Amino acid sequence: MNADNRSDKEKAPLFSPPVKPVIIPESGHPIRLHNLDKEALKVLFRLRDAGFAGYLVGGGVRDLYMGKRPKDFDISTDARPGQLRKLFRNSRTIGRRFRLVQIYFRGGKIIEVSTLRSQSEYDLEGSDKVLPSNNTFGTLPEDALRRDLTINSLFYEIEYNTIIDYVGGVQDLDQGIIRIVGDPDRRITRDPVRMMRAVRHAARTGFTMEPVTRKAIIANREKLSLCPPSRIRDELFKDLRSGASASWARLAIECRLFFTLFPGYIELLTADSGSPAGELLMKLLGVVDRLYTLPRDESVRVEMPGYMHLTLLALPWIEARFGLAGKRLKGPAQYHFSREIRAGIDEFFGERFNLTRMARESMTTLLVNLPVFDQHARSRNRPAWVRKKSYYRDCLRFFQLYAEAMGGPPVHGDIFAVKVPAGDERFFRFPEEGGGTGNGSRSRKGVRPAFSKKKRGIFGLRSS
Repeated sequence: MNADNRSDKEKAPLFSPPVKPVIIPESGHPIRLHNLDKEALKVLFRLRDAGFAGYLVGGGVRDLYMGKRPKDFDISTDARPGQLRKLFRNSRTIGRRFRLVQIYFRGGKIIEVSTLRSQSEYDLEGSDKVLPSNNTFGTLPEDALRRDLTINSLFYEIEYNTIIDYVGGVQDLDQGIIRIVGDPDRRITRDPVRMMRAVRHAARTGFTMEPVTRKAIIANREKLSLCPPSRIRDELFKDLRSGASASWARLAIECRLFFTLFPGYIELLTADSGSPAGELLMKLLGVVDRLYTLPRDESVRVEMPGYMHLTLLALPWIEARFGLAGKRLKGPAQYHFSREIRAGIDEFFGERFNLTRMARESMTTLLVNLPVFDQHARSRNRPAWVRKKSYYRDCLRFFQLYAEAMGGPPVHGDIFAVKVPAGDERFFRFPEEGGGTGNGSRSRKGVRPAFSKKKRGIFGLRSS
Protein backbone atom coordinates (compact mmCIF):
# COMPACT_ATOMS: atom_id res chain seq x y z
CA MET A 1 0.00 0.00 0.00
CA ASN A 2 1.33 3.46 -0.90
CA ALA A 3 1.90 5.53 2.24
CA ASP A 4 0.17 8.56 0.68
CA ASN A 5 -3.05 6.60 0.22
CA ARG A 6 -3.34 5.34 3.78
CA SER A 7 -6.19 6.45 5.96
CA ASP A 8 -5.59 8.26 9.24
CA LYS A 9 -6.34 5.03 11.08
CA GLU A 10 -3.74 3.15 9.03
CA LYS A 11 -1.16 5.87 9.61
CA ALA A 12 -1.64 5.74 13.37
CA PRO A 13 0.85 3.74 15.42
CA LEU A 14 -0.18 0.24 16.37
CA PHE A 15 -0.06 1.11 20.09
CA SER A 16 -0.77 4.32 21.91
CA PRO A 17 0.93 3.96 25.28
CA PRO A 18 -0.82 5.60 28.21
CA VAL A 19 0.86 8.66 29.65
CA LYS A 20 1.18 6.94 32.98
CA PRO A 21 1.24 3.22 33.80
CA VAL A 22 -0.74 1.64 36.59
CA ILE A 23 1.59 1.39 39.59
CA ILE A 24 0.67 -1.31 42.10
CA PRO A 25 2.28 -0.52 45.47
CA GLU A 26 3.75 -3.17 47.75
CA SER A 27 0.54 -3.26 49.76
CA GLY A 28 -1.44 -4.14 46.63
CA HIS A 29 0.44 -7.25 45.50
CA PRO A 30 1.95 -10.38 47.12
CA ILE A 31 5.55 -10.12 45.80
CA ARG A 32 8.29 -9.50 48.38
CA LEU A 33 12.03 -9.25 47.96
CA HIS A 34 12.64 -12.52 49.77
CA ASN A 35 10.57 -14.26 47.05
CA LEU A 36 13.17 -13.39 44.44
CA ASP A 37 16.11 -15.57 43.57
CA LYS A 38 19.21 -14.34 45.42
CA GLU A 39 21.27 -14.18 42.23
CA ALA A 40 18.56 -12.16 40.51
CA LEU A 41 18.61 -9.76 43.46
CA LYS A 42 22.38 -9.43 43.17
CA VAL A 43 22.00 -8.41 39.53
CA LEU A 44 19.22 -5.92 40.29
CA PHE A 45 21.11 -4.32 43.16
CA ARG A 46 24.32 -4.04 41.15
CA LEU A 47 22.44 -2.38 38.29
CA ARG A 48 20.87 0.06 40.72
CA ASP A 49 24.19 0.85 42.41
CA ALA A 50 25.76 1.49 38.99
CA GLY A 51 23.07 4.03 38.13
CA PHE A 52 20.99 1.84 35.82
CA ALA A 53 17.32 0.87 36.05
CA GLY A 54 16.65 -2.84 36.42
CA TYR A 55 13.35 -4.72 36.47
CA LEU A 56 12.22 -8.29 37.00
CA VAL A 57 10.09 -8.99 33.92
CA GLY A 58 7.81 -11.45 32.18
CA GLY A 59 7.02 -14.87 33.59
CA GLY A 60 8.93 -14.22 36.80
CA VAL A 61 6.54 -11.43 37.81
CA ARG A 62 3.52 -13.43 36.64
CA ASP A 63 4.42 -16.54 38.62
CA LEU A 64 5.34 -14.66 41.79
CA TYR A 65 2.05 -12.75 41.63
CA MET A 66 0.22 -16.09 41.37
CA GLY A 67 2.14 -17.53 44.32
CA LYS A 68 4.32 -19.85 42.23
CA ARG A 69 8.06 -20.32 42.14
CA PRO A 70 9.33 -19.02 38.77
CA LYS A 71 11.49 -21.27 36.64
CA ASP A 72 13.47 -18.28 35.39
CA PHE A 73 14.16 -14.80 36.76
CA ASP A 74 14.68 -12.66 33.65
CA ILE A 75 15.70 -9.03 33.98
CA SER A 76 15.38 -5.99 31.71
CA THR A 77 17.44 -2.83 32.05
CA ASP A 78 18.26 0.44 30.33
CA ALA A 79 21.95 -0.59 30.29
CA ARG A 80 23.32 -1.60 26.90
CA PRO A 81 24.93 -5.03 26.35
CA GLY A 82 28.44 -3.57 26.33
CA GLN A 83 27.81 -1.80 29.62
CA LEU A 84 26.48 -5.01 31.12
CA ARG A 85 29.58 -6.93 30.06
CA LYS A 86 31.78 -4.39 31.83
CA LEU A 87 29.57 -4.45 34.93
CA PHE A 88 29.33 -8.26 35.13
CA ARG A 89 32.62 -9.95 34.34
CA ASN A 90 31.07 -13.42 34.70
CA SER A 91 28.91 -12.93 31.60
CA ARG A 92 28.68 -13.45 27.88
CA THR A 93 26.60 -11.99 25.06
CA ILE A 94 24.29 -14.22 23.02
CA GLY A 95 21.72 -13.78 20.28
CA ARG A 96 21.68 -12.60 16.72
CA ARG A 97 18.41 -10.79 16.25
CA PHE A 98 18.65 -9.06 19.61
CA ARG A 99 21.62 -9.18 21.95
CA LEU A 100 21.14 -10.65 25.43
CA VAL A 101 23.63 -10.96 28.26
CA GLN A 102 23.81 -14.15 30.30
CA ILE A 103 25.29 -13.74 33.76
CA TYR A 104 26.76 -16.93 35.24
CA PHE A 105 26.85 -17.87 38.91
CA ARG A 106 28.23 -20.82 40.82
CA GLY A 107 26.36 -24.07 40.42
CA GLY A 108 25.44 -23.32 36.81
CA LYS A 109 22.82 -20.66 37.63
CA ILE A 110 22.20 -18.26 34.74
CA ILE A 111 20.39 -14.93 34.94
CA GLU A 112 19.45 -13.51 31.53
CA VAL A 113 19.49 -9.73 31.17
CA SER A 114 18.07 -7.86 28.17
CA THR A 115 18.14 -4.20 27.25
CA LEU A 116 14.71 -2.57 26.98
CA ARG A 117 13.51 -2.87 23.41
CA SER A 118 11.66 -0.58 21.04
CA GLN A 119 8.18 -1.27 19.68
CA SER A 120 9.10 0.23 16.31
CA GLU A 121 9.24 -3.16 14.60
CA TYR A 122 5.50 -3.49 15.18
CA ASP A 123 4.31 -0.12 13.87
CA LEU A 124 2.67 0.35 10.48
CA GLU A 125 5.67 1.81 8.70
CA GLY A 126 6.95 -1.63 7.76
CA SER A 127 5.46 -4.45 5.75
CA ASP A 128 3.41 -7.33 7.06
CA LYS A 129 6.22 -9.85 6.69
CA VAL A 130 6.87 -12.28 9.52
CA LEU A 131 9.48 -11.17 12.09
CA PRO A 132 10.78 -7.97 10.47
CA SER A 133 14.34 -7.27 11.58
CA ASN A 134 14.67 -4.64 14.28
CA ASN A 135 17.22 -4.47 17.05
CA THR A 136 16.63 -0.98 18.39
CA PHE A 137 16.63 -0.23 22.09
CA GLY A 138 13.60 1.41 23.65
CA THR A 139 11.79 2.63 26.71
CA LEU A 140 9.88 0.84 29.45
CA PRO A 141 6.41 1.35 27.88
CA GLU A 142 7.71 0.34 24.45
CA ASP A 143 9.22 -2.81 25.89
CA ALA A 144 5.92 -3.66 27.62
CA LEU A 145 3.88 -3.12 24.47
CA ARG A 146 6.06 -5.32 22.29
CA ARG A 147 5.61 -8.38 24.53
CA ASP A 148 3.25 -11.20 23.62
CA LEU A 149 0.68 -11.46 26.42
CA THR A 150 -0.57 -8.94 28.94
CA ILE A 151 0.16 -11.24 31.87
CA ASN A 152 3.81 -11.46 30.69
CA SER A 153 4.23 -7.69 30.24
CA LEU A 154 4.63 -6.67 33.88
CA PHE A 155 7.69 -5.13 35.56
CA TYR A 156 8.71 -5.40 39.19
CA GLU A 157 11.23 -2.90 40.57
CA ILE A 158 13.08 -3.22 43.86
CA GLU A 159 13.48 0.44 44.84
CA TYR A 160 9.87 0.80 46.00
CA ASN A 161 8.78 -2.82 45.53
CA THR A 162 6.09 -1.90 43.01
CA ILE A 163 4.63 -3.58 39.92
CA ILE A 164 4.51 -1.42 36.79
CA ASP A 165 1.66 -2.28 34.42
CA TYR A 166 1.16 -0.63 31.01
CA VAL A 167 -1.21 -3.19 29.47
CA GLY A 168 -3.72 -4.28 32.12
CA GLY A 169 -1.78 -7.42 32.93
CA VAL A 170 -2.55 -7.37 36.66
CA GLN A 171 -6.27 -7.11 35.96
CA ASP A 172 -6.05 -10.06 33.55
CA LEU A 173 -4.17 -12.06 36.20
CA ASP A 174 -6.89 -11.28 38.74
CA GLN A 175 -9.64 -12.22 36.29
CA GLY A 176 -7.87 -15.25 34.80
CA ILE A 177 -7.68 -14.02 31.19
CA ILE A 178 -5.15 -14.72 28.42
CA ARG A 179 -4.93 -11.73 26.08
CA ILE A 180 -2.47 -10.84 23.31
CA VAL A 181 -1.09 -7.32 23.70
CA GLY A 182 -2.39 -4.91 21.05
CA ASP A 183 -4.24 -5.97 17.90
CA PRO A 184 -4.11 -9.80 17.93
CA ASP A 185 -4.42 -10.16 14.14
CA ARG A 186 -1.51 -7.83 13.47
CA ARG A 187 0.65 -9.20 16.29
CA ILE A 188 0.07 -12.76 15.06
CA THR A 189 0.95 -11.73 11.50
CA ARG A 190 4.25 -10.30 12.76
CA ASP A 191 5.05 -13.52 14.64
CA PRO A 192 2.63 -16.48 14.30
CA VAL A 193 4.38 -18.35 17.13
CA ARG A 194 2.46 -16.05 19.47
CA MET A 195 -0.54 -18.28 18.86
CA MET A 196 1.28 -21.25 20.37
CA ARG A 197 2.38 -19.19 23.36
CA ALA A 198 -1.15 -17.96 24.03
CA VAL A 199 -2.52 -21.52 23.97
CA ARG A 200 0.34 -22.76 26.15
CA HIS A 201 -0.21 -20.18 28.89
CA ALA A 202 -3.96 -20.75 28.84
CA ALA A 203 -3.31 -24.47 29.36
CA ARG A 204 -0.73 -23.95 32.11
CA THR A 205 -2.72 -21.42 34.10
CA GLY A 206 -6.24 -22.66 33.43
CA PHE A 207 -7.14 -19.12 32.35
CA THR A 208 -9.84 -18.27 29.81
CA MET A 209 -8.71 -17.04 26.42
CA GLU A 210 -10.06 -13.56 25.67
CA PRO A 211 -12.61 -13.79 22.77
CA VAL A 212 -10.77 -11.44 20.36
CA THR A 213 -7.51 -13.31 20.95
CA ARG A 214 -9.21 -16.67 20.44
CA LYS A 215 -10.92 -15.49 17.25
CA ALA A 216 -7.61 -14.20 15.86
CA ILE A 217 -5.89 -17.54 16.53
CA ILE A 218 -8.62 -19.47 14.71
CA ALA A 219 -8.52 -17.05 11.77
CA ASN A 220 -4.72 -16.93 11.44
CA ARG A 221 -3.75 -20.48 12.39
CA GLU A 222 -2.42 -21.39 8.93
CA LYS A 223 0.18 -18.62 9.18
CA LEU A 224 2.09 -20.85 11.59
CA SER A 225 3.52 -22.62 8.54
CA LEU A 226 5.41 -19.40 7.70
CA CYS A 227 7.68 -19.82 10.72
CA PRO A 228 10.96 -21.77 10.59
CA PRO A 229 10.47 -25.46 11.49
CA SER A 230 13.06 -25.23 14.26
CA ARG A 231 11.05 -22.52 16.07
CA ILE A 232 7.84 -24.53 15.81
CA ARG A 233 9.60 -27.65 17.09
CA ASP A 234 11.14 -25.82 20.04
CA GLU A 235 7.81 -24.27 21.01
CA LEU A 236 6.07 -27.63 20.70
CA PHE A 237 8.53 -29.27 23.09
CA LYS A 238 7.83 -26.52 25.63
CA ASP A 239 4.15 -27.46 25.39
CA LEU A 240 4.80 -31.18 25.73
CA ARG A 241 7.15 -30.74 28.71
CA SER A 242 5.00 -28.21 30.55
CA GLY A 243 3.11 -30.71 32.70
CA ALA A 244 -0.10 -29.48 31.04
CA SER A 245 0.23 -31.07 27.60
CA ALA A 246 -3.24 -32.68 27.73
CA SER A 247 -4.86 -29.31 28.46
CA TRP A 248 -2.71 -27.77 25.73
CA ALA A 249 -3.89 -30.37 23.22
CA ARG A 250 -7.55 -29.79 24.08
CA LEU A 251 -7.21 -26.03 23.63
CA ALA A 252 -5.15 -26.41 20.45
CA ILE A 253 -7.83 -28.71 19.02
CA GLU A 254 -10.57 -26.23 19.93
CA CYS A 255 -8.63 -23.42 18.22
CA ARG A 256 -7.84 -25.70 15.25
CA LEU A 257 -4.17 -24.90 15.77
CA PHE A 258 -3.53 -28.59 16.46
CA PHE A 259 -4.57 -29.46 12.92
CA THR A 260 -2.16 -26.93 11.46
CA LEU A 261 0.61 -28.73 13.32
CA PHE A 262 -0.72 -32.25 12.67
CA PRO A 263 -3.08 -32.24 9.66
CA GLY A 264 -3.27 -36.03 9.77
CA TYR A 265 -5.61 -35.74 12.75
CA ILE A 266 -8.25 -33.68 10.93
CA GLU A 267 -10.22 -36.82 10.05
CA LEU A 268 -9.72 -38.49 13.45
CA LEU A 269 -10.33 -35.87 16.13
CA THR A 270 -13.54 -34.09 16.96
CA ALA A 271 -13.76 -30.70 18.64
CA ASP A 272 -14.21 -32.30 22.05
CA SER A 273 -11.63 -35.07 21.48
CA GLY A 274 -14.41 -37.64 21.85
CA SER A 275 -13.10 -40.00 19.16
CA PRO A 276 -11.10 -43.16 20.02
CA ALA A 277 -7.94 -41.51 18.70
CA GLY A 278 -8.66 -38.41 20.75
CA GLU A 279 -9.27 -40.42 23.91
CA LEU A 280 -6.01 -42.32 23.47
CA LEU A 281 -4.10 -39.10 22.79
CA MET A 282 -5.39 -37.47 25.97
CA LYS A 283 -4.60 -40.54 28.04
CA LEU A 284 -1.04 -40.68 26.73
CA LEU A 285 -0.46 -36.99 27.37
CA GLY A 286 -2.03 -37.36 30.81
CA VAL A 287 0.57 -39.99 31.73
CA VAL A 288 3.36 -37.67 30.63
CA ASP A 289 1.87 -34.76 32.60
CA ARG A 290 1.73 -36.89 35.73
CA LEU A 291 5.43 -37.69 35.45
CA TYR A 292 6.40 -34.05 34.90
CA THR A 293 4.34 -32.79 37.85
CA LEU A 294 5.32 -35.35 40.48
CA PRO A 295 6.89 -33.70 43.57
CA ARG A 296 10.65 -33.95 43.29
CA ASP A 297 13.80 -32.76 44.93
CA GLU A 298 15.35 -29.77 43.15
CA SER A 299 18.40 -31.90 42.35
CA VAL A 300 16.29 -34.14 40.07
CA ARG A 301 14.64 -33.29 36.78
CA VAL A 302 12.62 -35.18 34.16
CA GLU A 303 14.30 -35.76 30.80
CA MET A 304 12.12 -37.50 28.25
CA PRO A 305 13.67 -37.68 24.77
CA GLY A 306 12.05 -35.41 22.22
CA TYR A 307 11.49 -38.25 19.76
CA MET A 308 9.55 -40.14 22.43
CA HIS A 309 7.26 -37.15 22.98
CA LEU A 310 6.62 -36.97 19.25
CA THR A 311 6.02 -40.73 19.02
CA LEU A 312 3.33 -40.45 21.69
CA LEU A 313 1.70 -37.68 19.67
CA ALA A 314 1.72 -39.80 16.53
CA LEU A 315 0.71 -43.10 18.17
CA PRO A 316 -3.11 -42.67 17.95
CA TRP A 317 -2.80 -41.79 14.25
CA ILE A 318 -0.44 -44.73 13.62
CA GLU A 319 -2.80 -47.06 15.48
CA ALA A 320 -5.76 -45.91 13.42
CA ARG A 321 -3.81 -46.27 10.17
CA PHE A 322 -1.93 -49.54 10.75
CA GLY A 323 -3.74 -51.35 13.60
CA LEU A 324 -0.48 -51.43 15.52
CA ALA A 325 -1.64 -53.11 18.76
CA GLY A 326 -2.82 -56.29 17.06
CA LYS A 327 0.23 -56.93 14.90
CA ARG A 328 2.10 -60.21 15.38
CA LEU A 329 4.81 -60.29 12.74
CA LYS A 330 8.19 -61.98 12.36
CA GLY A 331 11.07 -62.07 9.92
CA PRO A 332 10.66 -60.33 6.55
CA ALA A 333 7.07 -59.33 7.36
CA GLN A 334 8.31 -57.45 10.43
CA TYR A 335 10.89 -55.62 8.32
CA HIS A 336 8.39 -54.60 5.65
CA PHE A 337 5.99 -53.44 8.34
CA SER A 338 8.74 -51.30 9.87
CA ARG A 339 9.24 -49.60 6.51
CA GLU A 340 5.50 -48.91 6.32
CA ILE A 341 5.64 -47.33 9.77
CA ARG A 342 8.66 -45.27 8.71
CA ALA A 343 6.76 -43.98 5.67
CA GLY A 344 3.79 -43.23 7.92
CA ILE A 345 6.00 -41.12 10.21
CA ASP A 346 7.26 -39.19 7.20
CA GLU A 347 3.67 -38.59 6.12
CA PHE A 348 2.50 -37.57 9.59
CA PHE A 349 5.27 -35.10 10.40
CA GLY A 350 6.29 -34.07 6.89
CA GLU A 351 8.87 -31.29 6.94
CA ARG A 352 7.07 -29.17 9.53
CA PHE A 353 9.48 -29.93 12.36
CA ASN A 354 12.74 -30.53 10.49
CA LEU A 355 13.26 -33.86 12.24
CA THR A 356 16.54 -35.65 11.74
CA ARG A 357 16.77 -39.05 10.12
CA MET A 358 17.98 -40.51 13.42
CA ALA A 359 14.90 -39.16 15.23
CA ARG A 360 12.57 -40.68 12.65
CA GLU A 361 14.32 -44.05 12.88
CA SER A 362 14.13 -43.97 16.69
CA MET A 363 10.40 -43.28 16.48
CA THR A 364 10.00 -46.17 14.05
CA THR A 365 11.82 -48.49 16.45
CA LEU A 366 9.52 -47.54 19.34
CA LEU A 367 6.37 -48.10 17.31
CA VAL A 368 7.39 -51.33 15.57
CA ASN A 369 8.41 -52.96 18.85
CA LEU A 370 5.33 -51.86 20.80
CA PRO A 371 3.33 -54.99 19.75
CA VAL A 372 6.23 -57.22 20.84
CA PHE A 373 6.28 -55.72 24.34
CA ASP A 374 2.50 -55.77 24.50
CA GLN A 375 2.43 -59.47 23.57
CA HIS A 376 4.77 -60.45 26.39
CA ALA A 377 3.48 -57.98 28.99
CA ARG A 378 1.52 -60.47 31.07
CA SER A 379 4.22 -63.12 31.26
CA ARG A 380 6.91 -60.53 32.04
CA ASN A 381 9.28 -62.92 30.31
CA ARG A 382 10.35 -61.09 27.20
CA PRO A 383 12.43 -63.04 24.69
CA ALA A 384 16.16 -62.94 25.19
CA TRP A 385 16.69 -61.51 21.71
CA VAL A 386 14.63 -58.47 22.69
CA ARG A 387 16.42 -57.93 25.99
CA LYS A 388 19.79 -57.95 24.22
CA LYS A 389 18.86 -55.17 21.82
CA SER A 390 20.39 -51.72 22.28
CA TYR A 391 16.92 -50.17 22.04
CA TYR A 392 15.41 -52.42 24.73
CA ARG A 393 15.41 -49.82 27.53
CA ASP A 394 13.84 -47.12 25.37
CA CYS A 395 11.17 -49.46 24.03
CA LEU A 396 10.40 -50.71 27.54
CA ARG A 397 9.91 -47.17 28.83
CA PHE A 398 7.70 -46.32 25.87
CA PHE A 399 5.61 -49.44 26.42
CA GLN A 400 5.18 -48.58 30.11
CA LEU A 401 3.77 -45.18 29.16
CA TYR A 402 1.39 -46.85 26.72
CA ALA A 403 0.39 -49.52 29.24
CA GLU A 404 -0.55 -46.93 31.88
CA ALA A 405 -2.62 -45.02 29.33
CA MET A 406 -4.46 -48.26 28.53
CA GLY A 407 -5.32 -48.83 32.19
CA GLY A 408 -2.20 -50.65 33.32
CA PRO A 409 -0.08 -49.98 36.42
CA PRO A 410 1.26 -46.45 36.93
CA VAL A 411 4.72 -45.85 35.58
CA HIS A 412 7.37 -45.41 38.27
CA GLY A 413 8.05 -41.75 38.93
CA ASP A 414 11.77 -42.07 38.28
CA ILE A 415 11.49 -43.62 34.83
CA PHE A 416 12.82 -40.44 33.18
CA ALA A 417 14.38 -38.77 36.22
CA VAL A 418 18.01 -37.70 36.08
CA LYS A 419 20.24 -36.24 38.74
CA VAL A 420 21.24 -32.63 38.20
CA PRO A 421 25.01 -32.23 38.66
CA ALA A 422 25.72 -30.01 41.65
CA GLY A 423 28.88 -28.02 42.09
CA ASP A 424 31.01 -29.54 39.35
CA GLU A 425 32.03 -26.14 38.08
CA ARG A 426 34.31 -27.49 35.36
CA PHE A 427 31.20 -28.05 33.28
CA PHE A 428 30.08 -24.43 33.34
CA ARG A 429 32.79 -23.08 31.10
CA PHE A 430 31.76 -22.26 27.56
CA PRO A 431 33.63 -21.83 24.27
CA GLU A 432 35.39 -18.61 23.40
CA GLU A 433 32.88 -16.13 22.04
CA GLY A 434 33.08 -15.76 18.30
CA GLY A 435 34.53 -19.26 17.99
CA GLY A 436 31.74 -20.80 15.96
CA THR A 437 28.83 -19.57 18.08
CA GLY A 438 27.69 -17.22 15.38
CA ASN A 439 27.03 -14.33 17.72
CA GLY A 440 29.80 -12.17 16.33
CA SER A 441 31.17 -10.98 19.66
CA ARG A 442 34.90 -10.75 20.26
CA SER A 443 36.84 -12.88 22.66
CA ARG A 444 37.98 -11.04 25.77
CA LYS A 445 40.70 -12.62 27.85
CA GLY A 446 40.13 -12.88 31.55
CA VAL A 447 36.34 -12.67 31.53
CA ARG A 448 35.32 -16.29 30.96
CA PRO A 449 32.62 -17.21 33.50
CA ALA A 450 34.47 -20.23 34.90
CA PHE A 451 34.81 -20.58 38.64
CA SER A 452 37.07 -23.55 39.21
CA LYS A 453 40.68 -22.84 40.18
CA LYS A 454 41.80 -26.37 39.44
CA LYS A 455 44.47 -26.72 36.79
CA ARG A 456 42.47 -28.81 34.40
CA GLY A 457 41.30 -28.31 30.88
CA ILE A 458 37.73 -27.76 29.82
CA PHE A 459 35.45 -30.75 30.56
CA GLY A 460 38.21 -32.36 32.61
CA LEU A 461 40.65 -32.85 29.74
CA ARG A 462 44.30 -32.12 30.34
CA SER A 463 45.59 -28.68 29.63
CA SER A 464 48.50 -28.57 27.25
